[in-house]
Amino acid sequence: MKRVLGAGDLVMLAIGAVIGAGIFGAIGTAAAGQIGPAGEVIRYGAGPALIFSFILLGAACALAALCYAELAAMIPQAGSAYAYSYATLGELVAWIIGWDLILEYAVGNVAVAISWGDYFNTLLRGIGVALPVWLTTGYRTALLSPNPDVRALLDTAPHVGGVPILINVPAFGIVMLVTWLLLRGARESSTVNNVMVAIKLLALALFIAVGLMNIDPENYTPFAPNGFTGIHQGAAIVFFAYIGFDAISTAAEETKDPQRNLPIGILGGLAICTVIYVIVGAVLTGMVPYDQLGVADPLARALELIGYAGVGWIVAFGAVVSMSAVLLVFQYGQPRIFFAMARDGLLPAWAARVNARTRIPYVTTLVTGIVVAIASLVGDAAETYDLTNIGTLFAFVLVCAGVLVLRIKEPDRPRPFRVPFVWVIAPLGVAACLFVMIGLPYQAWQRFAIWLVIGAVVYAFYGYHHSRLRRP
Repeated sequence: MKRVLGAGDLVMLAIGAVIGAGIFGAIGTAAAGQIGPAGEVIRYGAGPALIFSFILLGAACALAALCYAELAAMIPQAGSAYAYSYATLGELVAWIIGWDLILEYAVGNVAVAISWGDYFNTLLRGIGVALPVWLTTGYRTALLSPNPDVRALLDTAPHVGGVPILINVPAFGIVMLVTWLLLRGARESSTVNNVMVAIKLLALALFIAVGLMNIDPENYTPFAPNGFTGIHQGAAIVFFAYIGFDAISTAAEETKDPQRNLPIGILGGLAICTVIYVIVGAVLTGMVPYDQLGVADPLARALELIGYAGVGWIVAFGAVVSMSAVLLVFQYGQPRIFFAMARDGLLPAWAARVNARTRIPYVTTLVTGIVVAIASLVGDAAETYDLTNIGTLFAFVLVCAGVLVLRIKEPDRPRPFRVPFVWVIAPLGVAACLFVMIGLPYQAWQRFAIWLVIGAVVYAFYGYHHSRLRRP
């Protein structure tokens, strides 16, 4: 592939991947908590102590990011944690992590696309355009919603052969648009991402500027209404806001001087995003009471409550652009993981084909785009959040463990970037990620186990027999 990306491009890619659906959407649920349709408590909210949820997550992700940086500099290949696991923990573990990363990139993008569609519809309504509800609501969303008005769509929507037509056309459209853009090449994709990152940062800056002038100190009391339980469970919710910094490592083979630029991109992007999150969290919970933030668009809602609906519309526009950038980076990353796995024989050879002109893995880019677009057309965002979070945290655990394994197996191997105090940092990274995983609901663990079983079956019947390690 062409090496066209510098350190600045990688930092911008990191910000593009990380700042998205989490900070514009999940932050409200993290502050207010989540109540089920029968009035039961699903998650306790962090309240204004949300800033400690972000700091807790920032610390956990920083530990994993240091380990990512060491492995990315040593093994500058497409494939992210899959490539590192292959080199350190062997093929079986590499297959597990590669299969697991599908949850982070492809499945995670389904949730992002659906959230993008919701914000896009808000923008359209702001200019007086209203699409039919059955064209903006996926079938799974209506089926699983506790809202009786949304569930009623199963009966009121147009039917074909007795099946209700409930599809999210905006979500489908944005995924296909991003796929078309990615097929044009890495340099073009990076340039568009840089523009979108600038827009989203301006939108957040506008929110912070207006919010700072409208903070009511009484909203900070009680500061931690549910104690550390709320902070912990709030962190588990908004972990989705941190997903993406590791996507930078999938660009290793398209990065100039990867030994230097990859660590800068990963750590620099994470640091900037953590600072932004803490500031936004502090301003948001100071503007309005935290229990009023449990909505899909909490930033715009907070501005509306204090009388700045026009500014809220601008922030909603920033959210649409922001999530477009997330879609771009994740759709960029998933095909390159498939590409790396196919090179090793664990997936069919067609998945490793690279376009002669653009030098990108065009087949997997197209296949990923089509699958994610179809899933976004009928899926439900809430179904995918926890599964994405647990899959990503598990990947972080294996990366931290992989650094220690390689220090033992190959202690003299050149390391352009070394994790400081590795025998403290890496184990803490494993423990911190496992701790955040504990805050996820039991259902997420069940679905994750089923996903791993399916992956084991695919490996046993295809990957093992076609592996490059077992070729004559």
